[in-house]
Amino acid sequence: MRDIRVAIVGAGPAGIYAADILTKEHPGARVDVIERLPAPYGLVRYGVAPDHPRIKEIIKALKRVLNQDAIRFIGNVDFGTDLKLDDLHRFYDAVIFATGAMADRELNIPGIDLPQSYGAADFVSWYAGHPDVSRDWPLEAEEVAVLGAGNVALDVARMLAKPADEQLTTEVSDNVYQGLKKNPAKTIHVFARRGPAHIKFSPMELRELSHSPSVEVVVEEEGFEIDEAGEKAIQSHKATKLVADILLKYMEAPAGEKPHKIVIHMMQNPVEVVGEDGRVVALRSEKTEYNGDGTVSGTGVFTDTPVQAVYRAVGYLSEALPDVPFDGENGVIPNAGGRVLGLNGEHLDGTYVTGWIKRGPVGLIGHTKSDAKETIDNLLQDIDKLQPAEHGSPAAVLEHLSGKGVEFTTIEGWEKLDNHERSLGEAQGRERIKVVPRDEMIQISNN
Repeated sequence: MRDIRVAIVGAGPAGIYAADILTKEHPGARVDVIERLPAPYGLVRYGVAPDHPRIKEIIKALKRVLNQDAIRFIGNVDFGTDLKLDDLHRFYDAVIFATGAMADRELNIPGIDLPQSYGAADFVSWYAGHPDVSRDWPLEAEEVAVLGAGNVALDVARMLAKPADEQLTTEVSDNVYQGLKKNPAKTIHVFARRGPAHIKFSPMELRELSHSPSVEVVVEEEGFEIDEAGEKAIQSHKATKLVADILLKYMEAPAGEKPHKIVIHMMQNPVEVVGEDGRVVALRSEKTEYNGDGTVSGTGVFTDTPVQAVYRAVGYLSEALPDVPFDGENGVIPNAGGRVLGLNGEHLDGTYVTGWIKRGPVGLIGHTKSDAKETIDNLLQDIDKLQPAEHGSPAAVLEHLSGKGVEFTTIEGWEKLDNHERSLGEAQGRERIKVVPRDEMIQISNN
């Protein structure tokens, strides 16, 4: 196979795994991983709660990939502005999009647009110290509803329920800590449409809810229902059984006196955010019942739970990229095995996709790796058809960016920022304290 230069747009796990697989399977490949943010790692850095350091162990593996000689990190570069699709095809033999999913999936119910109704992804970006979101977050509600049955819903509930001082052992940035200190929330209600066998929590996340000495977890007995399909799921999947067992233990535990509560309501479908005078006052849910095949239907029995804020955690959504085909209904780039498809179903030469923007925001790290391998295998099958880059020298793209005044960052710059954050943390007995402002990140990286 001939030598090739490939651009991967997106430096989260999907993009970095694709770079790793490509350079291992084709030693003649050289890869630039191009990222909109000054720092790499995507949702691992900006989508994981600060009190989850174990998940961030993934960063160590990703860092080893980015340190390989055949792979170059170029950060603080905005695709569509600093580099357009035509530019990438001039500088590279192929382009792989791995931009993930950062937006909130919509939930179309009455009242969802009230001012105290928020998307979980926006809240996650705030507490994870994303540089492109506001430094402040309006935490004013004593009772909060979280809509969703996945790990993001649990993260949001836990971050809202835990006292701010319990975050001081983590990498939480100062603006987030100060915001959480003002949080008056006492009761967080989590709503799920189905029962314990179909809920999408992971056992570890569910177990961690009770690790705070200030937070009591309550599972409402009324929604603890398991149908025939659920019984089969529990018997055949260890994780499903563990989740059901943990929920059962929470349900059967005697009432405690901890000052904060997370209350899990199963078999309750949110149908309306109730407002008065333009403010959220309640979450209206409809009791559901199983249809016998794991799906549920409404029963016509409604409950209003008093809350003053609502967070929807019903999934992430990828966003369209300039000049790249996009399926807005499914939130993906149309593709066949990672080959990007045009309007007529034809493969766009030299253009590929991997990760959540390829398959939708589902699956864990294992899925991301197998997904990347499929894309890379197809790219290598196409290698003889790839149009050679017009300006294929490694310096050409950097000269282009410098000519446009782009203050791009490098892996060496990330090492400086990483060390700086660690030194900030060390002074307070913490692993790190995250730097939030983009201009400060760039200044430290490029100093």
